[in-house]
Amino acid sequence: MNIIIIEDEKPAARLLQRKVEKLGLEVNTLLHSVEEALFWFQNNIHPDLIFLDIQLSDGLSFEIFEQIEIKSSIIFTTAFDEYALKAFKLNSIDYLLKPIDEEELSIAIAKFKNQLQKSSVSNLDFEMIRKMLINPIDKNYKQRFTIKIGEHLKMISIEEIECLYSENKGTYLHTYDNRDYLLDGTLEQLESELDPAHFFRVSRKFIIPLKAMKDIVVYSNSRLKIILPTYKMDEIIVSRERVNDFKEWLG
Repeated sequence: MNIIIIEDEKPAARLLQRKVEKLGLEVNTLLHSVEEALFWFQNNIHPDLIFLDIQLSDGLSFEIFEQIEIKSSIIFTTAFDEYALKAFKLNSIDYLLKPIDEEELSIAIAKFKNQLQKSSVSNLDFEMIRKMLINPIDKNYKQRFTIKIGEHLKMISIEEIECLYSENKGTYLHTYDNRDYLLDGTLEQLESELDPAHFFRVSRKFIIPLKAMKDIVVYSNSRLKIILPTYKMDEIIVSRERVNDFKEWLG
């Protein structure tokens, strides 16, 4: 059986590989980006099973299927909300919600084995799933953050947020009064909790609210640079792969 994992976070990919192999299966290949996956699929026999992360470093993994017809079975590994998961279920797709539970992984693999002769992604409506991921219906997005400061709890409204960023394996919230607060969780988790109409992940390091952008400057290599009112620690660059989506988001 040929199994591959497509996951941009290399430690997460290796962890999932260990969990799968603990269940008696062998993972043959680890891929970490849309570009890498496209090249691999063009030059290799397609696998029996793909463990597929949705948001990769250079775009959504659906871009792979837009360019190459793949009929492998898929188990999505995702941090997205229940509406996306419902879309997967409607299309007979298995999914694992991050962080991946070993018991749920075992159940998903058992389901794959039972459906091995029938599984196919040829009937999946990836555009419908993409839209549900970007515009989930009736989502109750986060309106505030509760920050623990010593023995006290501080409430910070999303209206006070100038940006969210990652630094030295930590995730931080930066406010308009030029203060930084350490948060629980990762940017990936926060991205799914924030309203995409008002927040955009411009790079692996930054999520920016629309109202906080003081200026947008054309930068080198077809990228864009965002200027914020008070955050000055690092340059905020819209990665080249996300520039088109960013411009579309701006409207």
